[in-house]
Amino acid sequence: MRIVLDTNCLIQSVGRHSEFRPIWDSILNGQNTLCITNEILAEYSEILGRLFNPQFAEKVVLAILKNPFVEHFSPHYRFNLITADPDDNKFVDCAIVANARYIVTNDHHYDVLRKISYPSVDVITLKDFLDLLRSQNEMR
Repeated sequence: MRIVLDTNCLIQSVGRHSEFRPIWDSILNGQNTLCITNEILAEYSEILGRLFNPQFAEKVVLAILKNPFVEHFSPHYRFNLITADPDDNKFVDCAIVANARYIVTNDHHYDVLRKISYPSVDVITLKDFLDLLRSQNEMR
């Protein structure tokens, strides 16, 4: 399924020993498709570089760019659905253009999307997405 990962969730997913690592692995192996834009990639790189180091950020961004299960989008319209933190709108715009199933985030600014009927964007927490992923894997 197509997903958009908020930066906070990417950070929690890429660590080798993270409980959320199966989410990152599901992107690497093609079980899920990560949807990105240039703005999202830039934020990933900036935040990972600040929290860890520039080399780690570069490795993660290269893994994303070289992954055949990542789809790159260029939204031409800004929906501006999140007013509490307008910077989050890049993830919403990507999800809409990509027709993503979920935005995976722990950020409560996205709660406003539950009240908007159009465009419809489903939001799921990192923990709930991990639970969903595990239940899908058990069915296989």
